[in-house]
Amino acid sequence: MMAALAIFNVFVLVYFAVLNSFYLVLSVIAFRRLRIYVRALKSLDIDDLVSSSGGLPMSLLVPAYNEAATIVDSVRSLLTLRYANYEVIVINDGSTDATLVRLVAAFDLRRIERVATSNVVTQEVRHVYQSRHHPNLLVVDKVNGGKADALNAGLNHSRGVIVGAMDADTLLEPDALARVARPFLEDTSTIAVGGIVRIANGCRIEAGSVEDIRLPTRALPRFQVLEYLRAFLASRVAWDALGATLIISGAFGAFRRSTVEAVGGFDTRSVAEDMELVVRLHRYCRDRGIPYKITFIPDPVAWTEAPETLRQLARQRNRWQRGLAQVIFRHRGMIGRPRYGLPGTVALPYFVVFELLGPVVELLGWAAFILAVALGVVSPTHIVLFLALAVFLGSAFSVAAVVLEELSFRRYRRFSDLALLLGVALVESFGYRQLTTFWRLRGLISAMRKDVAWGEMERTGFRGATS
Repeated sequence: MMAALAIFNVFVLVYFAVLNSFYLVLSVIAFRRLRIYVRALKSLDIDDLVSSSGGLPMSLLVPAYNEAATIVDSVRSLLTLRYANYEVIVINDGSTDATLVRLVAAFDLRRIERVATSNVVTQEVRHVYQSRHHPNLLVVDKVNGGKADALNAGLNHSRGVIVGAMDADTLLEPDALARVARPFLEDTSTIAVGGIVRIANGCRIEAGSVEDIRLPTRALPRFQVLEYLRAFLASRVAWDALGATLIISGAFGAFRRSTVEAVGGFDTRSVAEDMELVVRLHRYCRDRGIPYKITFIPDPVAWTEAPETLRQLARQRNRWQRGLAQVIFRHRGMIGRPRYGLPGTVALPYFVVFELLGPVVELLGWAAFILAVALGVVSPTHIVLFLALAVFLGSAFSVAAVVLEELSFRRYRRFSDLALLLGVALVESFGYRQLTTFWRLRGLISAMRKDVAWGEMERTGFRGATS
């Protein structure tokens, strides 16, 4: 038993060493990419971009299920976006609260006949509404079928060359559509573009616009601010530089409508319809030899309300892990195959080893380490190495994400906020990271049990985003 414990502890050390090596490489790639990208942004004229982007009509799809607390503020914000030619399509996915009633009252909706432009199968659409005051606002009222089904219903009734997909609890910055449309204008082979998602908790929001950017006052959302910076600025920027983007956040992304229709729309069987669609797009284009580009850019910004309770956060992380497992299992035939390029030979294996199986190795690694220390069978050198690899280097990656934010976009301009972020980066490895790892492990177990429940998040509304 002692020999097996020693061997496993060595395996865990190697695992953490390889993982942190990946983190280091991704951070270096992201740093170089962001320097070039931010320099190029300085020469961008946003007014010219807004004007030129009008040549690409866009349909913004907004699935809504029991979003009465935030839906009116969200839609009002969407109607003020700086984009020459776009429509907002809210899909009421069988809400049982006052979501539809508030939309009808706030925007003076009337029923219309709307001929579908595609025929992706969805749950029954009851009625289509249009605002009398905002002709580019439509509401599709349908029987509940889940987020992916709602997106497909919106897709069927869209008119844009580009379709944007977002969450109903998300606020977009005024120039977000113009910025996310830019890659489609610059390269006609672009089929999908993701933007950055930031945490709105703690910010001052007026009339659907983020007016003052601050860190949340509560600890739990602060940890998530750091996670989002790490995920988007350090990780996704680097994967995009490698041409291996696998995730476009469901909170905000844009797709070429014709390509999404060609692959059959969003997958209603998955709780990670955003990642699943992106991986399926990779597979579809490479199987058919179609030139394509899927990219992530960090300047189109979406603001979202983060979970503020442990229960809500646990549900979210459980769902994310189940979704990851579903996507990897469904597209396992891509893993390690050169025909799928870096997405198949590097990105997917990384997600399998470090994202899907990571919670198993990490929690068992901690258990084996604690047991070995209690039994006195590990050397002081092993203890130092384990803590360095499992704790301190992970914190260094988080600090690097804060540095990338400061060197690139500097959204948190108060020194106190930056100091707090650095403090969060140093302490998250002592409890918070282990807790999220546990939730991810539960999500993996749920995936093995084929649990498909979505789980709901209670909304406080954007006026309450100062917590």
